[in-house]
Amino acid sequence: MTAIALPRWSLAVPPLSVLILAFGWGRAELGPVLLPLVCLGLGAAVVAAVHHAEVVAHRVGEPFGTLILAIAVTVIEVALIVTLMTSGGDKAATLARDTVFAAIMITCNGIVGLALLVGSLRHRVQEFRAHASGGAFAVVLALVTLSLVLPTFTTSSQGPTFSGAQLAFAGVASLVMYAVFVFVQTLRHRDYFLPKVDTTPDDHAEAPSTRTALTSLGLLLVCLIAVVGLAKTVSPTLESAVAAAGAPLSLVGVLIALLVLMPETVAAVRAALRNRLQVSLNLALGSALASIGLTIPVIAIASIWLTGPLVLGLGGKELVLLALTGAVGTLTLVSGRATVLQGAVHLMVFSAFLFLAVTP
Repeated sequence: MTAIALPRWSLAVPPLSVLILAFGWGRAELGPVLLPLVCLGLGAAVVAAVHHAEVVAHRVGEPFGTLILAIAVTVIEVALIVTLMTSGGDKAATLARDTVFAAIMITCNGIVGLALLVGSLRHRVQEFRAHASGGAFAVVLALVTLSLVLPTFTTSSQGPTFSGAQLAFAGVASLVMYAVFVFVQTLRHRDYFLPKVDTTPDDHAEAPSTRTALTSLGLLLVCLIAVVGLAKTVSPTLESAVAAAGAPLSLVGVLIALLVLMPETVAAVRAALRNRLQVSLNLALGSALASIGLTIPVIAIASIWLTGPLVLGLGGKELVLLALTGAVGTLTLVSGRATVLQGAVHLMVFSAFLFLAVTP
């Protein structure tokens, strides 16, 4: 039997993207030639990452494929956060909070809303497993409350911060809950997270060989490193543009989070168009859980040698948006069926998040 070969472009894009990253890394500003090249490399790396993630998913099956993509992106993102916090000083005090909150809003409103909208426009009504997605969303709400809401109201330390013991508890709780979720998703109740309606002809095609899948897994990691690195490389240009527009500097973190989460966004939309909404929800909620479940424990450990305060508590505006996200998400996921209306509501909440990030 002939083994399935990877397209040539998917083999060429990862090293080329890394090469572009090497040219642009460490530059304060990108010139008129390098900036389009970095943007082109970023877009190509996203497309290649989604392709290789689908190859791996076809080999290992769901929900392992979506889990691999979510964890890989988050691990690289966490490494970037720690690096920036190490070199950022007091200016990086809110970096972890802003990045995790932006990831929650992007995944639970942006990615979910876009997947619901495009999927429902093509298939009118899409079905998913409410007990699986609802359970995952409950873990998201619990972790974001323990990690980002409680610091606003605790009194053991000054400001919206945790004391050392409280931060340690939040880190352990986040890691334990994420580990339990992964156990339930991949072993205990794996069938809960499989697509309820599966009409994808690709699933009946020949699965790639182990060698091809391992090659794609390696290239996937290279692509994700390129995506995060190129997003960081373009951040000085984004900072200059944001400053010139008079917008708050925190908008830069939102824009970088949008770039870093592009692979999940593209993969979720493609799954929804194939009438596999459960895969889209696995990607979105899995990315949200990985963002909290992995970032908070790493930050808790890193705080041992990091200098300066670590601000985790959300402000009033963010608390309102989080409460609205929790209410809307619960009503969406409890039904097990999705239409254009739910997608539009989630996208409107996401639009409000972006608008208030520009005009706080």
